[in-house]
Amino acid sequence: MSATFPLATNLASKRQFLAVLAADIAGYTRLMENGEEATHLRFTALMDGIVRPLLAARGGRIVKNTGDGFLATFESALQATECALQIQDRIAGAAAHESGPAIAFRMGLNYADIIVEPHDVFGEGVNLAARLQALAEPGGVIVSAEVAEQLGANAPLPLLDLGEISLKHIRRPARAFALGRRPAPPAEEPELPALPSIAVLPFRLPPGADPEDAWFAEGLIEGIVSVLSGIEALFVIATAATHAYAGRVVDPRQVAQDLGVRYVLTGSAWRAGEKLRITTELCDAATGAVLRADRHDGAARDLFDMQDRIATELVALLAPSVQERELRQAMRKAPDSMTGYDYLLQALDVMHRVERDSFDAARGLLQQAIAAAPDWAKPRSHAALWHMVRINQGWSPNPYAEFPEVAQLAASALERDPHDAVALAIQALMLCFAKRDYETAKLLIDRATAAGPNCALAWGIAGFIRACRGDWRMGVEAGHKALRLSPHARLASLYEHAITLTYLIGGQYAEAVEWGRRTERRNPTCVSNQRALMAALVALGEEDEARERAARLLRQEPGFRLSVFAAHSALSGPILERFLTLLRAAGLPD
Repeated sequence: MSATFPLATNLASKRQFLAVLAADIAGYTRLMENGEEATHLRFTALMDGIVRPLLAARGGRIVKNTGDGFLATFESALQATECALQIQDRIAGAAAHESGPAIAFRMGLNYADIIVEPHDVFGEGVNLAARLQALAEPGGVIVSAEVAEQLGANAPLPLLDLGEISLKHIRRPARAFALGRRPAPPAEEPELPALPSIAVLPFRLPPGADPEDAWFAEGLIEGIVSVLSGIEALFVIATAATHAYAGRVVDPRQVAQDLGVRYVLTGSAWRAGEKLRITTELCDAATGAVLRADRHDGAARDLFDMQDRIATELVALLAPSVQERELRQAMRKAPDSMTGYDYLLQALDVMHRVERDSFDAARGLLQQAIAAAPDWAKPRSHAALWHMVRINQGWSPNPYAEFPEVAQLAASALERDPHDAVALAIQALMLCFAKRDYETAKLLIDRATAAGPNCALAWGIAGFIRACRGDWRMGVEAGHKALRLSPHARLASLYEHAITLTYLIGGQYAEAVEWGRRTERRNPTCVSNQRALMAALVALGEEDEARERAARLLRQEPGFRLSVFAAHSALSGPILERFLTLLRAAGLPD
């Protein structure tokens, strides 16, 4: 008879209800690349000078150092919340007095029954805190529904409901709340979003130039101003008379003082025979630093086309430069100085990546943008866009349950700004998904492109709607216009994908494959593009590659079914049936 032995157990472990605080440095890899020793020393100083003393004062215990963060436990959710906010405030205050890149923590907080050992903690409750931390913006705190319930009326700051959020490696969606910002001192007038502004100065003509060429330079400026005025939330075009600067070489800092702008665009126009040359400089109006300089060459016979082309190209180059600079400035701000515009910039940065692991974080940022600027339309229209991208990617657990929220957000944006092109475009797209009402959708998208003739998103959606109505050629044209307006933006992958779908709907399968591969190179995580590409490959007889792609998609989304996809698709009739037939041939299950 063989002997039996009891399984080894860790007698030191126990279960206990505790508040778990997970904290991680935002952008740690980038900070280490810029200076390993300096970053490590600053992190150590923050931990020793701020984090550990505050934890001790609030009864917190660090159970794990993660290299770029920490994991701590508390007896109560209120203690943990107050401590987290104190840490964030103190670190933000310290960052204001440092010259290097700011160190900021993202924090997630949960209250749960967890496994406690002398030097570590385990369990789903710990995992949830870590996943919530990944959703928080730098300097922010996101808490679980359990923490929110524990806090109740004692919450030190308002709780912004982020709704049910799907989290990586968490079986069920979890409800989350973002802790609001500390209120700013009351002002005599409500604070408006601090939008960046730009002054386009009259372009200079070279010495000895024909005075008649002045009309060309002036027309070029008008074209640039027209395109700039349509860029969503990134520019405010100064309406002051800039003609006073005509023919002068001016200091951008003086222009900033005179006109109250953040950026100044200057340039020169030169024409000799059949040659045209335009040079431009974008300057930081506060420092006079040149952010970018560009040169554009063309032929005199293409004068009018060149005006439009240069205006569009200039904005395509300028917008990312300005947005990147504004985003860097927003990331360096102390939490209590953040505006709705700062939150919106950070949300767009995350959302436009269209990456599953980070996409949900944009929702919390948009909620905070709405709270910080309740009368501003842009955060609401982009919150509606967030939902539509999530539905289109197949990341929504219940698309039909989200449509009412999309409708409400778009409608509330239009209440604040009836000409918000993004909100109008989202309403049009939602009609395609929710009701497949392409005729009403066309009326709305026409309003969107009229209200925002330079809104790339509106033209991208217009291309898809036109294709759904059977006019795929006009759809391709609209998609290309979206790309011309925003060729370097991260969201450009969605415009390329719209062109892919349009060619697929039109039966132009070789072109659909070409654009599907192009979209994939820009954004390999775009799930809807993977489906369109494999369908086009099947139509071209490339079934082996299509099946490989289908198998890869099913490994990522094992629960995918064509029947569910068809119920939520914006396509209908013969177009949808053809698409399903091609996807079925690729190996996707019914």
